Amino acid sequence: MNEHRQDKDQNNKPNASFENSGHHGDLTGAINTSDISPVQANSSQRVLIVTAVDAEKDAVLRGLGDTAAERFDVIAAGVGPASAAAGTAATLAYAVAAASTRALAQGSTAPSPSDVAQASATSSRPGPLAGTGSSPAYMLVISAGIGGGFPGRADVGSLVVADAMVAADLGSQTPDGFLSVDELGFGSSIVAADAELAARLRHELQRDGLAVSGGTAVTVSTATGTAETAAELLRRVPDAAAEGMEGFGVATAAQQFGVPALELRAISNAVGPRDRDAWRIKDALDALQAASSILREVITS
Repeated sequence: MNEHRQDKDQNNKPNASFENSGHHGDLTGAINTSDISPVQANSSQRVLIVTAVDAEKDAVLRGLGDTAAERFDVIAAGVGPASAAAGTAATLAYAVAAASTRALAQGSTAPSPSDVAQASATSSRPGPLAGTGSSPAYMLVISAGIGGGFPGRADVGSLVVADAMVAADLGSQTPDGFLSVDELGFGSSIVAADAELAARLRHELQRDGLAVSGGTAVTVSTATGTAETAAELLRRVPDAAAEGMEGFGVATAAQQFGVPALELRAISNAVGPRDRDAWRIKDALDALQAASSILREVITS
């Protein structure tokens, strides 16, 4: 409709950081540890939010408001699962090191290698650093940003709070079709979200009048651009709701440190044939900002 077209032309011009990119936008650079002060990093009640680019980070910070620094650290780790995992792991490691330094300064003793090994072996959460004497400096890690939505499951402009993060293209092609790393016996391509918190966040978003759904957020290294690829992803992950490029990387890093994870996606485009004229990046960033405001209330309540 003409009204919709006018709205799209006037209000949904892509942010400059997304203008020349495929799915997310230009890489914004290395992690800035000044975003996380040593004092902040010592609190196990903090939340780490990881975006891909600065435009997403800024939207999250606007939603969190002036009180963001009291409970949240927000970083832009870069585009793709590798950058997301590396940036998340580096930030978590930095926070743990800062907490350990403070503990030593106060006269506490660092855990011995045998204590670390025993705690890791008995932890209920997988990962070599889970359950160690150096307790995680964060209570939660969230992968947040804009992404694609599967038609009929997550409309453009809506939100997805995922039940799980899946690396949808991590596996092998065979004569009989795609096999995931799970089927190959090489590990797992799935990280479950914190179910209770995901459900609570969806409930609060809905109560505030925002359109939100659950389902699986698929992570890919190449953004989908054809109907055939979209259909293949649904065959691999039947309950897929959103597509992004960072969620599984963020969640895997969090899992290694024994920290629960969530993925929050604001839908900017439909997963399928690439049609840049149909992208609504500004609307998605606005939805991400609104969701971050509700997230602040859910986490701090």
